[in-house]
Amino acid sequence: MNMILSRAALQQLNPERVVLPPQHAFSLPEKVLQFGTGVLLRGLPDYFIDKANKAGIFNGRIVVVKSTAAGDAAAFSAQDGLYTLCIKGVEAGRQVEETGICSAISRVLSAKDHWNEVLRCAANPALNIVISNTTEVGIQLVKESVFQNPPLSFPAKLLCFLYERFKNLGDGEEARMVVLPTELITDNAKKLQAILLELAHFNNLEDAFFSWLAKRIFFCNTLVDCIVPGTPDRALHAELENTLGYKDGLLIISEVYRLWAIEGSDAVKKMLSFAAADNRIIITPDITKYKELKLRLLNGTHTTSCGLAFLSGISTVKEAMAHERFSAFISGLMLKEIAPAIPYTLPKGEATAFGMQVLDRFRNPHLQHAWLSITVQYTSKMAMRVVPVLVRYFELYKTIPQNMALGFAAYLLFMKSVKKEEGKYWGQSNSGFYPINDDAAAYYFDLWQEGFNANLVRTVLQNEKQWGIDLTMITGFEETVNKCLQHLIEHGALQTLLLLPGEKQ
Repeated sequence: MNMILSRAALQQLNPERVVLPPQHAFSLPEKVLQFGTGVLLRGLPDYFIDKANKAGIFNGRIVVVKSTAAGDAAAFSAQDGLYTLCIKGVEAGRQVEETGICSAISRVLSAKDHWNEVLRCAANPALNIVISNTTEVGIQLVKESVFQNPPLSFPAKLLCFLYERFKNLGDGEEARMVVLPTELITDNAKKLQAILLELAHFNNLEDAFFSWLAKRIFFCNTLVDCIVPGTPDRALHAELENTLGYKDGLLIISEVYRLWAIEGSDAVKKMLSFAAADNRIIITPDITKYKELKLRLLNGTHTTSCGLAFLSGISTVKEAMAHERFSAFISGLMLKEIAPAIPYTLPKGEATAFGMQVLDRFRNPHLQHAWLSITVQYTSKMAMRVVPVLVRYFELYKTIPQNMALGFAAYLLFMKSVKKEEGKYWGQSNSGFYPINDDAAAYYFDLWQEGFNANLVRTVLQNEKQWGIDLTMITGFEETVNKCLQHLIEHGALQTLLLLPGEKQ
């Protein structure tokens, strides 16, 4: 089998095996600018837009900007922007398997190599939606010139694009845009907007642009919820390609569950016409409830568990849920520690009900969600997803959540670098060396140089810049984390699980 997925190859494919895009999809105008090529974007927002196009509702395609220096856009170019999405799982007790070729992406431009081409898109009135997913660390202020080719940070790139639109389209209605960041941080759009305003001041942009930005650009907080682990492992990838009858280097698998909650007005809803194609896109004035449930119960559980699972030799979420002891850890963490301490008032039982649903999603036999991939930017995820719940739990119950403390200790051990090569940091476990892809890797590399000692945990917990709070102020947390970390070092991760209070010794 040598045929590679492309527009030319579509006529040779079996429509009984995969849902093919309609031919008219390739002539649709570009209506969306997307920063990021990641699997979450392709598995959720891009899927929704593709579905709307197939239903004849939205009728617009996506220009994708590849912002990172790693890799290039060649894989997308080779496949004419096409990729296969395999949706597998259980919904309402029914087994669901849906495989289709998504054709929503018109082209992928490298910010590094095609920045002028990206800016030309700003003059297109029909292109009035911006979507982004640049990870939690992407929405950060970097005081830099927006007139570089290209600017370095995502906010500077976006500001440069919007300024170009302002210059080309002026103050008319046709200049309007909706900005939909999907990065998993609280008030993602508001924070992005505040950064853009500060950057605009830093770059001495004219007063008229500030007025235009306030009047013509709608910044909408959003929440995306769908487990999209990414490209399947080599064996499963080969099996799927063999069944489909073609090669696809961009093939991804996702679960059935989907939610895209968007905080917006009726005017925003009108501009986001693709939402009419799927009731799992919710446009409402307040998305806080959806955000808190997902951020804490799904993402918070993932984040608290990932280091411990990886160090236990458990590679995927599915494997963890099949492991009796680790499954009990995850369930206890989610339902007994996180659910009752979500820092938001919810109707009684709603957090537990959502948590039970998440546990079923974690058990999805079709998803190979690697714990190691969840450790990317581990530190910022702990700060945003876990620490507020930890603080709230102690406020409510005046005790230390034991599973959370063990998860924090495992995070500290995971962040122990044993070598640095070409600016990259590596940890070591029984399975060998593993990459530590975290902006705080250098900090921990230095901290661990003297090995484990009583000051290590205290130094980390007192890092208010990292956590937003001095965690030694939580009485007993430092002592508990120290004991857990010592057990992890001396006995290993799985054995340490047995040492939690209330568990069999």
